Amino acid sequence: MKIILLTESVFDILNNDAATILISLSIMLFGGFLLTRVTKRFKLPNVTAYIFTGILIGPLFAHFVGKSLISDDIIKGMGFLTDIALAFIAFNVGRFFKLDVLKESGPKIIVITLFESIMAALVVFLTMFFLFNIHFELSLLLAAIASATAPASTMMTIRQTKAKGDFVNTILQVVALDDAISLILFSISIAIITAVDSGGGFSAWIIFKPLLINIGILVLGALLGYLLHKLIIESRTPDNRLIIVISLLLALSGFAAIFDVSPLLGCMAMGAVYLNISKDSSLFRQIDNFSPAILTLFFVLSGMRLKLDMLISIGLVGVVYFVVRIIGKYGGATLGSIVTNSTSNNKKYLGLALVPQAGVSLGLAALGARILESYGLYNDAAVLSTIIIASGVLYEIFGPPSAKLSLYLSKSYSVEKKPNTPQTVE
Repeated sequence: MKIILLTESVFDILNNDAATILISLSIMLFGGFLLTRVTKRFKLPNVTAYIFTGILIGPLFAHFVGKSLISDDIIKGMGFLTDIALAFIAFNVGRFFKLDVLKESGPKIIVITLFESIMAALVVFLTMFFLFNIHFELSLLLAAIASATAPASTMMTIRQTKAKGDFVNTILQVVALDDAISLILFSISIAIITAVDSGGGFSAWIIFKPLLINIGILVLGALLGYLLHKLIIESRTPDNRLIIVISLLLALSGFAAIFDVSPLLGCMAMGAVYLNISKDSSLFRQIDNFSPAILTLFFVLSGMRLKLDMLISIGLVGVVYFVVRIIGKYGGATLGSIVTNSTSNNKKYLGLALVPQAGVSLGLAALGARILESYGLYNDAAVLSTIIIASGVLYEIFGPPSAKLSLYLSKSYSVEKKPNTPQTVE
């Protein structure tokens, strides 16, 4: 009782909007940082710490204390962070569409990536829609998001094990393209949902309107990528380079918001066009150095949106989603490797390296929830967020060991035993 009264008095003191917002941001950022000190000991990605931070200061705090540490109004007001975070993520994904690298690797990598992405999406959709009778819109969004993989976790595992070889190169190329395929599938899903749920009867225009708008955003992103190339001249200071690219990304996201479509494809096209014309990857490193605070806030915010009361009700659905996606990823990677006559290692172990899922998937879940809410499907929106956030935590826990197992079984790294050398603790 004293705790509840104490927290209520603290919120009464923070009756100043500016103070409330600033202190809320501080709690989210510093809380995320502190929890990374814990997750690092277990060799877990920072994303896991950020999600747990959001859960701790959001739904868990409200459950035990009786009031959320950060008010719902503040959380709703931070919705724009989703658009900014997605813009940065999608722009960075564009760097993986380097044409000379794609030509060098040939069609094999593209085919394998298409198989594992689409297979995961297809299996999840069929399971959710036909087995659990979940609404078409929610099933479609879950399927599209299921295709995404978290490259950071897999890349971290590769660095830790110092793995090398053809199998490692295949993993890196597949996870790089994977998120791009996921963004495309998600945008197509949004277009289908918009066409299906639009009022005024069925017509060809209802089908093609969202598709044409998405193509328009894609073209606009490509044009802005070319403009970015023209504006980022050699004499530009690093500060001005950063200002220019962020302003264009925000403008593109704003135009997408006007037409109520996803900015993902446009931002991805912008990054891809800029990289292929300019051959400059330093701008992406600048974005990487600038974006951690924004992405931390976004992931913490995602954790705060977890609905604890829904975890039990969606328990079986969540568990099945977790398992079925892994089956789809593994089966798709294996089938794609067979079709392309790839190596034995790819056929047997590639799917194990594609288990992690966070990052892009959380951004897509937030955007998907917003779309569902716009059509009055509030419960479906909450279910979508809860499933993706909860499963994302599990994927980030079990994903790195799974990736490490694939590297070990493929003999991409060796465990050297040195009995006479004392072990050091990192």
